[in-house]
Amino acid sequence: QVQLVESGGGSVQSGGSLRLSCVASGYTYTSYCMGWFRQAPGKEREGVAAIYTADGSPYYADSVKGRFTISHDRAKNTVYLQMNRLKPEDTAMYYCAAEALSDLVLSEAYRYWGQGTQVTVSS
Repeated sequence: QVQLVESGGGSVQSGGSLRLSCVASGYTYTSYCMGWFRQAPGKEREGVAAIYTADGSPYYADSVKGRFTISHDRAKNTVYLQMNRLKPEDTAMYYCAAEALSDLVLSEAYRYWGQGTQVTVSS
């Protein structure tokens, strides 16, 4: 059974940085798309970033371009989200997802989801 476990969330001040990790177990991804999503209280879940593990092609939401970087380590079955210059509006629960079911990689059409890790950015 595929499991995704996120870590790395926490509380930081505006302008700070965090790196989220998502470890996948139960399969060795070779050519899947994996993504990071977030959901703030009272808001819908939104796609933040995605990456095709076959070639490392990244995709970003406009709201995080230039601040967030998605990457993956094939040997560790881990996808990372480096978040720099964090803003209070980045505060949300962040979720890892694996195996996109469509080409709209920032949509919620993924087969597997993690439980989430909380990111809180204070002003």
